[in-house]
Amino acid sequence: MVFFRLVFGLLLVASLLCFAMYIGTSQVVWRRRGIVVLKWTLIAALGFFAVLILERVARLL
Repeated sequence: MVFFRLVFGLLLVASLLCFAMYIGTSQVVWRRRGIVVLKWTLIAALGFFAVLILERVARLL
């Protein structure tokens, strides 16, 4: 659990740094990288929470 929180936190920080680089340099490539990292972070988070929900549903059955 701690591992997943650490990974999500680091990915969010990486996305934030990419957006900060975009603001600092005005190069579109940094905005694209930030969006890609943020997108995959959200997809991973949805998958993680789906697994948690399925585990709880399996216990109820």
